[in-house]
Amino acid sequence: MNIILSSISQGFLWAVMAIGVYIMYRILDIADLSAEGTFPLGAVVAARAIAAGLSPWLAIVLSLAAGMITGILAGFLHTKMKIPGLLTGILILTGLYSINLRVLGAPNITLLGKETVISQLRTIIDDRNVAALILGITVTLIITLMLILFLKSELGLALRATGANEVMAVANAIATDSMKIIGYALSNGIIALSGALLAQNYGYADVGMGIGTIVIGLASIIIGERLLGTSSLSRSLLAVVFGAVIYRVVIDAVLYLGVNPQDIKLYSAIVLAIVLWLGHRTQDNNSRKGKSYVAQT
Repeated sequence: MNIILSSISQGFLWAVMAIGVYIMYRILDIADLSAEGTFPLGAVVAARAIAAGLSPWLAIVLSLAAGMITGILAGFLHTKMKIPGLLTGILILTGLYSINLRVLGAPNITLLGKETVISQLRTIIDDRNVAALILGITVTLIITLMLILFLKSELGLALRATGANEVMAVANAIATDSMKIIGYALSNGIIALSGALLAQNYGYADVGMGIGTIVIGLASIIIGERLLGTSSLSRSLLAVVFGAVIYRVVIDAVLYLGVNPQDIKLYSAIVLAIVLWLGHRTQDNNSRKGKSYVAQT
């Protein structure tokens, strides 16, 4: 029971990161890899702030700000310097590795004995997994609701229009470059926030924490969309959260079966590859059925 509860609680914390990835990949339709650097940035900023004696809640805010600043820089590289989205992400994650090392002062840092959000919650809730679950659900719910409200606002609709059809958005006098920069800032800020939360949950921060972040985010999005669908914005975001929880439960189940933890990234990539393949196969089958129906009529 504790293993399942731990998996679900971690799933909700990872869902925050998946929502950030969703903004770039689904709303703006940009293949952004900067999450691999922004996620550990949030973790190291929070860990360093907590180690310096700052409030763990303030540490989360600082991580959010650091992620948003990084996102603005990434957006500037992509829109003003005309660097392709994929290369922009590579440049950002490469540069952030050195920055993360500088901020941390070492490859990793422990938070044992330091006051974190989890330790504060445990003064009220004795079970660590329950405390992490409540934190994950609360933060995920707040971010999801705020994002839905934003994306349904005038500015949010302009952002969605930019991702859906940039040419048409420009024709309607939408400043698409500004929308992309806003999207980058939101995405990377949320991803960094997730890194801060998970660092406090795990009790440490490491510069290598971001490896495989994109795989986890994409797997969460695709699994959720396959299971719940994308008929509305609210349903799409709910699918991302659900997918992150399912993904975490599956990965922890694999570890429980005795798989070497060193191989977990490999299994994560395999899971994503299978999900992508099944998704394309389903689309191909539906396409063939549609063509067959047209031919018969």
